Amino acid sequence: MRRNNSILDLELIAAKIRRNALEISRQRGGYAAQGVALADIAATLYFDELRPDGDGWFHDRFVMSNGHDAIMTYCALAESGHYSMEELKTYNEDGTTIDQSPIEGQLGFEITAGSLGQGPSQSAGLAWALRQQGSDARVYCLFSDGELQEGNTWEGVMFAGHQKLSNLCYIVDNNDMQASGHPTDVLTVEPVPEKFEAFGFKAHRISGTDVAELLDTFEEARNTTDRPYVMVCDTRLWDGIDCLQQALPMAHYTAKGAVDWDAGMAEINAVIQALEERRRG
Repeated sequence: MRRNNSILDLELIAAKIRRNALEISRQRGGYAAQGVALADIAATLYFDELRPDGDGWFHDRFVMSNGHDAIMTYCALAESGHYSMEELKTYNEDGTTIDQSPIEGQLGFEITAGSLGQGPSQSAGLAWALRQQGSDARVYCLFSDGELQEGNTWEGVMFAGHQKLSNLCYIVDNNDMQASGHPTDVLTVEPVPEKFEAFGFKAHRISGTDVAELLDTFEEARNTTDRPYVMVCDTRLWDGIDCLQQALPMAHYTAKGAVDWDAGMAEINAVIQALEERRRG
């Protein structure tokens, strides 16, 4: 690990990110289920893996391809103090700058997201350019398993493998859910790791909700110096809040009235309290 946060610290940060996702979604709905499920990835990425630049931001670069998962970044950057919760509570509101799918230049976002499959190609180009400039900055790109159905995703993968972009780490949110159903039913993308390996990547399939495993995998990615790296993170919507994961059918978008927000908030607050007690004790 690069910083002084322990696994327990990061688990607590992840729990607070989950709470933030519920808090900013409860008024108008949105992609809360994804924000909840990706909280451990967000905590390890923003609070351990990305190196700070000394000016309050990051030396390494993060590209979010699947714009609907912007809630992950918003909620993580609220914990780092880059956004206030008052700002984020306008999520999905008419006229807000806290868009469900962000635009390039918005704090925390390298590209305009929404047209899925763009991130892998753009992050590969960014990693190549940084290498050409002699920069040691690393590039991380999050995208979804549904995006593996896009042809331009594989153009980026092919380029990255050919160029041996060891400064590039892909993070696949492998949650078996897209807008039209399960990828296994719509257009299967498995076996994911083996496909990336065929293009010259080092691939590792892990749980996307295990902080210790995420930390170990990020370290392995950093230590891979001869090829790009992909971490295939198995998640499920609402991972980390059992009462919502068990009570609700999986759906890409969460309507305002579809969730017992109070029950979810009560559970995650109890988790946070227990983690804080462990830290003190």
